[in-house]
Amino acid sequence: MNRWKDWYEQGKRDYERALIDVQYGYYEWACFTLQQSAEKVIKALGLARGLTLWGHSLTEMLKLIGQETGIEVPAAILDRARLLDLYYIPPRYPSGFASGKPADYFTEAQAREALDAADQIIRFCEGYLPESR
Repeated sequence: MNRWKDWYEQGKRDYERALIDVQYGYYEWACFTLQQSAEKVIKALGLARGLTLWGHSLTEMLKLIGQETGIEVPAAILDRARLLDLYYIPPRYPSGFASGKPADYFTEAQAREALDAADQIIRFCEGYLPESR
């Protein structure tokens, strides 16, 4: 059974969770959750196209989708993926910084930029998913 829709729906749910994190000032969690949101929707696209994608690099997964399926992934989408790739580890661990906790380093502006990036990636993927909406 192909579970692409499960991955897609959880990715959309993660996006909704990130909106709550932004609302309540958990910017580090919003950034991480948005990376996860985009990752799950990208993996849904891969599954829908017969690919099982591994790892957490959005950029690499999108490049692989392009190579393996012929879907042209625009440079702007890859740029958005590169931004979100930066939010996989640092928002979660104090060891990502010389001192302080992740919450000391992430801002509302970063979280809103991540929202925009995830939104663009999700919309791009939705354009190639079967009746995802």
